[in-house]
Amino acid sequence: MALAKLGVVALDCPDPSALAGFYAGLLGGTVEVAEDGDWVTLKVPDGQALAFQRAEGHTAPQWPRAESNGQQLHLDLTVSDLDAAQEGVLALGAKLLDAGKPGRSWRVYADPAGHPFCLCAC
Repeated sequence: MALAKLGVVALDCPDPSALAGFYAGLLGGTVEVAEDGDWVTLKVPDGQALAFQRAEGHTAPQWPRAESNGQQLHLDLTVSDLDAAQEGVLALGAKLLDAGKPGRSWRVYADPAGHPFCLCAC
């Protein structure tokens, strides 16, 4: 029996509205901004939500750092065309971190606030 239900995944960042806009461009959905602007929620079309919280002095995660502190939290996002999705996320402001060897079914990127995420071919 579960003790809890996942409410939302929240990412710290310096500009919640800007990062929500990036992910809205990537995932679709509706952006809802709290009155103070320090908390922004993206409600994606399948009913899930992703939130963005203002963190003054935010420092982007470093990737990879497995040798010193293991892998940090990241999002795996599935796509039907990896090359087309890469073109789209780079246009939105993502940075390619690891393209992998030719034929690998996933690639690693950083969002505009530096959080790593993967595009995975489904």
